[in-house]
Amino acid sequence: MQEQTPALQDQLPAARFDLRPLLLCNLTATIAMAAFGALIGPIARTLGLAPWQAGTAVTVAGLLWLLLARAWGIASDRHGRRRILLLGSAGVALSYAALSLFIGMALQLLPAALITFTVLLIGRALVGAFYAALPAAGHALIADQVAPGQRAGAIASLGAANALGMVIGPALAAWLSQYSLALPLYMLSLLPLLGSVLLWRFMPPLLQPAAKPQLPPRLADHRLRQPLLIAFLAMFCVSISQITVGFFALDQLNLAPAEAARVAGIALTLVGIALIASQLLVRHLGWPPLKLLRIGAWGAAAGFLAVCGVAHDWQLWLAFFVAAAGMGWIFPAFSAWAADAVEPHEQGAAAGSLGAAQGLGLVLGPLTGSLIYSADPHLPYLVISLLLLVTALWLTQLRTEPQAQRPAD
Repeated sequence: MQEQTPALQDQLPAARFDLRPLLLCNLTATIAMAAFGALIGPIARTLGLAPWQAGTAVTVAGLLWLLLARAWGIASDRHGRRRILLLGSAGVALSYAALSLFIGMALQLLPAALITFTVLLIGRALVGAFYAALPAAGHALIADQVAPGQRAGAIASLGAANALGMVIGPALAAWLSQYSLALPLYMLSLLPLLGSVLLWRFMPPLLQPAAKPQLPPRLADHRLRQPLLIAFLAMFCVSISQITVGFFALDQLNLAPAEAARVAGIALTLVGIALIASQLLVRHLGWPPLKLLRIGAWGAAAGFLAVCGVAHDWQLWLAFFVAAAGMGWIFPAFSAWAADAVEPHEQGAAAGSLGAAQGLGLVLGPLTGSLIYSADPHLPYLVISLLLLVTALWLTQLRTEPQAQRPAD
């Protein structure tokens, strides 16, 4: 009997692809990650860490996403989507739980700041390293199971689940932290474990194309250059806006620190709501990727440009809502564009490459935003708007959708 390739070892044909286990796994992981971001400031202050140390601990997760997303995607091409998703989700659950346990103990024992920072950095690096597997293998799985032309809608559902986690995570952290800083971490560390169990229990082995004995597509592959560029620009723009909105509320709206934090928090909450709504609409419309990208780029550019003229908090909230609604069309569209442009056995590598591009944007965006904000508070939003306007004009010149590859039968 001919030996099976690794990618076919756990395959069984599925009568109908059920997206819900993947959505729940991503939702629970994102809730935990978003809650940590809301808690790191008070935790760092209590443990005697400097702001740059807290920022480094948060950034290292994006750096590991940049470094490992492509490797995870290629691994899913070779060893199967389900296996990599289970490994990634279990890794997130265990590393997040271990990090939460350490922080809880540190809040009681108050160890030396260097020890705390070192463990915090390692813990966040492990969480980010395993989390990178989820979007890479998840998007590739959707490309395997969903027909071309419908992938943007399915990927938008995944994006909506992540956006929902971005809204729920900080809200749960704020509610539970009134009892103690450790309680939110202890409680929310159970969620990734639950998501991993649900994925293992309810996602059966699914049909996946076998990996061919050839090299995966390069980052410079001509089929991926355009979606990779848009993936980088999208995350670059979003991360700039996130890092500067609190300072903008302080300086341009003349608010006290506590009030500025409230205004910025509401703005980012509305971002999550807009992402959910817009990506659910994408799922309903079923439009091709380039059409979604064009409209999304114009809308996001208009929203970010409007930030430059705000004079009241409600205007800032409205501008961020419009910008996020546009970005909600962009994110699933470039993923679907890449999926439609490559062969079935290259889906993991393509999704991982997109993850690496977004990770690069997540690393460079906050640094760039901080630097140009110091020159002028309006400059970050002018730069974002210009980048998105140029992207929209460029996309308008492209008239041909990427040639769709059929998923495995």
